[in-house]
Amino acid sequence: MPFRLNPKNRAFLPFLCLLALVFSGCREGKTPEKPAAPETFARPPGCRGCHQEVLLDPSHDLACTDCHRGNPEGAKMEQAHAGLIARPAHPEQMRQACGGCHARQVAEAAASPHFTARNEVNAVRAVFGAKASLASLAEIPTHAQIASPLDLVDDLLRRRCLRCHVYSSGDGYSETVRGTGCAACHLAYANGKMSSHAFSRSPADSQCLHCHYGNFVGADYYGRFEHDFNLEYRTPYRAEAQQSRPYGVEFHQLAPDIHQQKGLACIDCHSGAELMGRHGGDREKEKKVTCLTCHGWRKGQPLPLSNLQTEADRLVLTTRLTGKKLVVPRPVHPAHRQYEKKAHCTVCHSQWSFNDQGAHLLRTEQPDDAAWARLAVQGSSEVEAQLNTPAPDGPSQRDKITGAPGRGLWLKGYELRRWERPLIGPGPDGRLHIFRPILDLHLSMLGPDKKVIFDNVGVEPARQRYLPYTPHTVGKAGAFFRERLQPNLPPETKP
Repeated sequence: MPFRLNPKNRAFLPFLCLLALVFSGCREGKTPEKPAAPETFARPPGCRGCHQEVLLDPSHDLACTDCHRGNPEGAKMEQAHAGLIARPAHPEQMRQACGGCHARQVAEAAASPHFTARNEVNAVRAVFGAKASLASLAEIPTHAQIASPLDLVDDLLRRRCLRCHVYSSGDGYSETVRGTGCAACHLAYANGKMSSHAFSRSPADSQCLHCHYGNFVGADYYGRFEHDFNLEYRTPYRAEAQQSRPYGVEFHQLAPDIHQQKGLACIDCHSGAELMGRHGGDREKEKKVTCLTCHGWRKGQPLPLSNLQTEADRLVLTTRLTGKKLVVPRPVHPAHRQYEKKAHCTVCHSQWSFNDQGAHLLRTEQPDDAAWARLAVQGSSEVEAQLNTPAPDGPSQRDKITGAPGRGLWLKGYELRRWERPLIGPGPDGRLHIFRPILDLHLSMLGPDKKVIFDNVGVEPARQRYLPYTPHTVGKAGAFFRERLQPNLPPETKP
């Protein structure tokens, strides 16, 4: 029987409908909505899905795995990075990674003095008793026990000194971090990280200064003289206790080299042919560049560098980075003809030179924090970190070639750091040169119980501590150049 609503109760119909809506939980006839699922984004396949910021130069627009290996199909980082070569340009990897396309350049670079540092390494080892020369810094022996001064200097080289060379990615300061191997020069770094993945055939000076900082040739080209480590003995006195240290130690700003002021970059004189082997073409199979390479050139002679040309019988240099053209001046003062074979050009033309005397280095396993508090600035982030916060397992320092840690810390200080009148004396070629105390080294070692094992071991005779070098602080000779020459010339050569 069909249901019929009593006409008397029709007035209650709206009220009954309202109750039905309330108790049924409905809202305007809609069912409750389910929470929306989180929106997901699919990662693009391959390395560029995560490393989208990497931009390559046209010559190296390759698949990432061509150099870095790894698994481009991996969905997770652990899978994608399986077999990854993080530093393919490292000396241990560069033949495989870079040599496939640049076999000749890699072979030449690997054997070059600039890459192996053999000249510097052998010079230091020889004065501490080494009888044989090494072909590369990688051949410096490691020693489980330090039993001789030569063992001690080997440990010094591997763990304190060689952070500037291509097996290491540099120190921890903002402008000392760089790539390894080929990338040390050809990949740009700034502010402590790689700023571009584009390989440059012509590195800017900032790349050179990642290694050539401190009181070494390169920094002087920009007029930089590093402070002493002890704040109280920095000259001129600096009251500020904390300053920016992009290269580890603050520096005084002195006069830059005249070539730098004119716009020449390092590679305008020091080409790849000189630094990394003979891959710059037949015209750049030249011997080491000297002042007279350009300033002593005469009409009719072959052009010594590829960025030199003649215009109206004048020698013109075109800078490699900016394309700026500069006329190379000829030496016209009569003193050049008079002294050219008696003195190196920098004897008269250097404005200042480095004179860091008495470099003392102590290897210790128990550094006395109070004794070294005034020398907390060490020019080594690794050392400074442990002086400020001692390591719980004792001090240690990494081998800069293998990366392996080793017990003990090398601490450093100087007797005297000054820029003064250059030290002048006769060099191996018989001409006057500027000298600096490159080998004025004094090494000491304390055992775990603070027992003295080596005490102030240095180079004897003392004259061997000084070596000739070429300061990159060139400027006008000035009115008193003869005051540098006359006291140092042999009597029979004086006019």
